[in-house]
Amino acid sequence: MILALMFYIAFIVFVVMARWITYQKANQPGWACIVPIYSGIVLCEIAQKPTWWVIMMFIPFVNIVFGIMLINGVSKAFGKSEGFTVGLVLLSPIFWAILAWGDAQYQYGTVPPPQGSEDILDM
Repeated sequence: MILALMFYIAFIVFVVMARWITYQKANQPGWACIVPIYSGIVLCEIAQKPTWWVIMMFIPFVNIVFGIMLINGVSKAFGKSEGFTVGLVLLSPIFWAILAWGDAQYQYGTVPPPQGSEDILDM
């Protein structure tokens, strides 16, 4: 039982470290990944989405759609494709670690978002 608890704690620390470093790569405070609602606000900033999307995360079933679109925005912000978005959705800890410790660079900090990337929901 203690061994399982140690593995669980190590896994949680690994996931928090991966998100912390990814947030820092996007020029955001790393500690924001552990604060529940503020984490969503910062994730919207990283993905260049409006902060009111955080409210949509509280609506059942709607949160799934907006969550995937938000994760896709994060993926695009780091120069990754939709395939990487699928990885972030299905194998989240592994793909957050790839963003954190891989060669991915945050694109929107130096270069404006590409033209035509506005969503209908960016009102």
